Amino acid sequence: MKFFFAPTFCFLFTISLSAQTITNTTDTLPESNIDIPIQINLKPIFAMAERNVDTVFTSPRYPDDWVQSDCGTRYKYRFRRSLLRMTMKGLLMNLGFTGYYQIVGSTRLCSSGGTVLSPWSPACKCGFDEGERRVDVGFISSFALTPDYFLQTRITRTEPVAKGKCEVCFWGQDVTKQVLDGLKTELDASRKAMQDSFGNMALRPYMQQAWNMLNETYTVPGIGYFSLHPKALRMNSINAQNDLLNINIGITASPAITFAKTVEPTSLVPNLSTVSTPGGFSVYLDAALQYDSLSRVVNGYMAGKRFDLSEGMFAKHIVVKEVTVAASPEGRMLIKVDFTGSFNGTAFFTGNPVYNAATKTIEVQDLDYDLQTKNLLLKTAKWLFSGKIESELKKNTKIDLTSYFETAKASLNTYLNKEWTKGIKGIGNVNELKVVSVQPLPQHILIKTACSGKLSVQVSEIDLSFKH
Repeated sequence: MKFFFAPTFCFLFTISLSAQTITNTTDTLPESNIDIPIQINLKPIFAMAERNVDTVFTSPRYPDDWVQSDCGTRYKYRFRRSLLRMTMKGLLMNLGFTGYYQIVGSTRLCSSGGTVLSPWSPACKCGFDEGERRVDVGFISSFALTPDYFLQTRITRTEPVAKGKCEVCFWGQDVTKQVLDGLKTELDASRKAMQDSFGNMALRPYMQQAWNMLNETYTVPGIGYFSLHPKALRMNSINAQNDLLNINIGITASPAITFAKTVEPTSLVPNLSTVSTPGGFSVYLDAALQYDSLSRVVNGYMAGKRFDLSEGMFAKHIVVKEVTVAASPEGRMLIKVDFTGSFNGTAFFTGNPVYNAATKTIEVQDLDYDLQTKNLLLKTAKWLFSGKIESELKKNTKIDLTSYFETAKASLNTYLNKEWTKGIKGIGNVNELKVVSVQPLPQHILIKTACSGKLSVQVSEIDLSFKH
C-alpha cells in the first residue's frame, strides 16, 4: 500500500491536533544549535546625537563681544553645521558633519612685552562675501556587548579638519586654529552629553522580550505545533552595517513538532556564554497513522476478497468480510479479519510495525496468528488459512512514506522561511528526514521522524528609545 498526501488518501496519514501523544521532556530531545541574528536599529542613537549636537555655535556673546587670544588679535565667529551623517563599519559608527563658519577679526601692533603700539584695525571679515569656510568634524562610536546584555558605547571626538584657512586683516593673520579650539570645547560638551545618555545601555529587557517569543509555541499548518525549547545563549559576533547593529547570537535548543500545543513556563533569559558551537539543528516530527483510516484503506483492498483453501481432500474457500486494525493489549499492532464463505469466524494477527529504511516503507513483521471459529475442520487447517491471509495482509498494510517525506519536507521548509510572529522570522532548510521509531499506541501508530538541517531565527530591529 502506497502512502499519499493527495486528497483521496489524506485521511490515512495525518497530524491529528487533538490526538493524545507521548509527552517528550526537553531533556530527552536532541540539542540543536541555531543562529539568531538580532538587529538593533541605531537610528535612535543617531537622533539622540542630532539633538545633542548644537546646530549653531558662536563665540561668547556673539556678535557684540570679541574673543581676544593675545595682545594683537581679536575675533568673533559664528559656526553652523550640516545634518549629521552616519556611517557604519565593523564595530564603529561614524557621526560626521560639515561645519560652515564666518569670522570677523581685527589686529593691532604690540611689542614683544605686550605693550600696545597701535589702535585696532578696521574689522575684517572671512567667510562672508567669498562664501563660508568649511571644516569636517564628527564623532566615532565603538560598541561592545557584555554577557549580561549591556551595550557599551565609547564615543570619541575626531579632530576637526579645516578645508580652508581664514586669514584676516592686513597681515593675513590665520585665526583658523583659534576658531577650531573654540569649536572643540563645544563638541566635547556634546560628546559628554551623548556618552552620559547611551554609553551603557541595558538590553536585557529587549532580550527578555525576544527570549519570551522564542519560548512560544507556533502552529505549523498541516503539521502540528512547533516549539524551540531554548536552553542557552552564546555570543557569536557583533558588527554594524548601515544604520543597524547586528548581534549574532547562538542558541542551544531542543526543538520539537508535536500534536498537542504546549505552554512553556516563563523563564529569565540566561546570560551569554562565549562557547563556540557549530551550527545545525535537529527536530523531532511526530506523525499519527490513525487506525480507523488504516482500516478503511486495508478494507478497500481486502473486503470481499475470496481465498481458496484447497489441498488434497480439503477444498473450501473463505471471503473476507471486514478488516479492523487496532492496538493489542500487549502494545503490538492488531489486525482483526472477519470472514464468511465455507466457514464463518474471525482471525487475529498481531505484529510489529517496523520502518524499512531501504524502501522507505513501514512493514508489519513478526506476525502471530490466532483463529476463532466453531468449525473443527478449519481449525485443523489453521496453518493453511494463515499462510493464505498473512501474505496478503503484509502486502496491503505496507505503508510507503516517500510522499510523506516529500510533503513534510516541503511544508517544514515553507514554515522555516517565514515570519512566525511579528518580529520573529525563520531562515533555514531541512536537509534530511529519517524515521527514528514506529510505536503502536492505543489511539494510533506514532511515527517519530528526525529532521536535520540549518536554521537561523532573526529577531528584527529592536528599537532603542530615549527620553527627549
